[in-house]
Amino acid sequence: MTLRNIGILAHVDAGKTTVTERVLFATGATYKQGEVHHGTTVTDFDSQERDRGITIFAAAVTCHWRGAQINLIDTPGHVDFSDEVERSLRVLDGAVAVFDAVAGVEPQSEAVWRRADRYGVPRIVFVNKMDRPGADLDATVEAIRRRLHPVPLVLGRPGLVEQVAERHPDVLDEYPHVSPATLQRALRELTLSGEVVVVLSGSAYRNQGIEALLDAVVAYLPEPRVEARPFSGLVFKVAERTAFLRVYSGTLRKGDTVLDTTTGKTERVSRILRIQADRHTDIDRAEAGDIVAVTGPKSVRTGTTLADPAAPLVLEPPSTTEPVVSVAVEAETRAEHQKLAVALARLADEDPSIRVRTDPETGQTILSGLGELHLEVAVEKIRRDRGLTIRVGAPQVALRETVVEGVTGVLYRHVKQDGGAGQYAHVRIDVEPCDEPFAFASTVVGGRVPKEYVKAVEQGCRDALAEGPLGGHPVMGLRVTLTDGATHVKDSSELAFRTAGRLALREALRACRMAVLEPVTEVTVTVPDDLAGGVLGDLAARKGQVSGTEARPGTVVITATVPLAEVFGYATRLRSRTQGRGAFTTRPAGYAVAGRSR
Repeated sequence: MTLRNIGILAHVDAGKTTVTERVLFATGATYKQGEVHHGTTVTDFDSQERDRGITIFAAAVTCHWRGAQINLIDTPGHVDFSDEVERSLRVLDGAVAVFDAVAGVEPQSEAVWRRADRYGVPRIVFVNKMDRPGADLDATVEAIRRRLHPVPLVLGRPGLVEQVAERHPDVLDEYPHVSPATLQRALRELTLSGEVVVVLSGSAYRNQGIEALLDAVVAYLPEPRVEARPFSGLVFKVAERTAFLRVYSGTLRKGDTVLDTTTGKTERVSRILRIQADRHTDIDRAEAGDIVAVTGPKSVRTGTTLADPAAPLVLEPPSTTEPVVSVAVEAETRAEHQKLAVALARLADEDPSIRVRTDPETGQTILSGLGELHLEVAVEKIRRDRGLTIRVGAPQVALRETVVEGVTGVLYRHVKQDGGAGQYAHVRIDVEPCDEPFAFASTVVGGRVPKEYVKAVEQGCRDALAEGPLGGHPVMGLRVTLTDGATHVKDSSELAFRTAGRLALREALRACRMAVLEPVTEVTVTVPDDLAGGVLGDLAARKGQVSGTEARPGTVVITATVPLAEVFGYATRLRSRTQGRGAFTTRPAGYAVAGRSR
């Protein structure tokens, strides 16, 4: 039996979960079609997902189609849960990108497409909602070509064979009498290379195009690559002490002892589970390429590698986005304080994009995440799962500091002698603005600072980035160049040069002209054309910079860059201003100067 590990990717409300439901029904994995608006879907099983009508947590299901086992992950479409998509893409071999035939390429569609590009995940396209008024397949395909840059090839449309013949020699050799087998093989090879993307269309809600989509998944998306080595697997999700695992090599059996390469501890796998969203079936073993859930390991975290203790290795974990929004949280009673601390620690283990810290000045517990909704969901999860009463402060954005104008020739002499071996390190550095978050270089010649000490200086500079001179915010957007230094034959060490690097950069930053940065977001607002003026005025009042407007029949789509802090509460304001007829989406747009500099 062949295997496919695929994800369903899309912008929120493009119909991902409905596509998943119809796939499960078509393959016989379910015997009743679930509906998002009825709260009866298989993959959106969490109470918050059903209450809110959106996918929040990536959910895995297994089904079978024409001799292939398909492990399918339905991923969130909302920008606040983009790290759930990131973690899923890390373990997937292929993906189905779903687009709304009316809305076309929406902001989060583009964002998840870029993430799939970064992981080299081949994909096919399903243009959904073709039954809706205003659906336009040609316009959607053209938007995919223009904004995402693959060559979209629409199956079953005139000119397909000619387009493939232009790109594949086997089809060209047989042209014009190309066999179906040759055409399919060529399309598969072109899809795997990323040169083209196969496009299908239909309406998931009305069960149109689902069987053709399944055929395309089996025909064009890749089988897992299997390594001939002992067991290894990557944990891409943790929920209630159940670890969701992609097996990359070897075989995992129930009762095996595995090594958690993050903690160095060995743990016993008590159960292996075939995943069906919130339902699981016990199995005895999992082979390379499979996606399963396991129980038993107690300290496992998202991103952990589990491996054969006799052949340890570390698989690259999914990347994690830095939080941009924070709230203060506290338990209602002193008796619940410790329970809240335990719940927050468990939450951070399950979702690495959640950060928990204690404010050193106020003693408050600070919960940080990727957006207002992300934190709302996290707090509500603790309330419901743990039965705790929690007070939550107003959201605050995560500020940064940056170098506007640098300095040169900052000399720092670190000399310490208090009996025994001393510390001696002299460094001279230049600091300048940089487009990267942080860059480091050395122009020292003549061996005045040995290589191992240069690395220590760089690490010391990285240490200094934690707190800037304006308000103690993390520093980004600078380049440090080590230009000179001096050592002592006995008292120089890596520790001394790391300390000198940290203190030299702190001193240099105090001499630089600095600015405070705030996170900004790209807001895309869709409103009736007769209400666009009021919405534009409101965006201007929120310090928004409009970058474009697009007229559609009866509506206007406005794109603007707005400080993230100004977006808090915008959903309520937009509903009020447009009598519930307006909608908006956001995506991160980096940082911009907040207006306070020196």
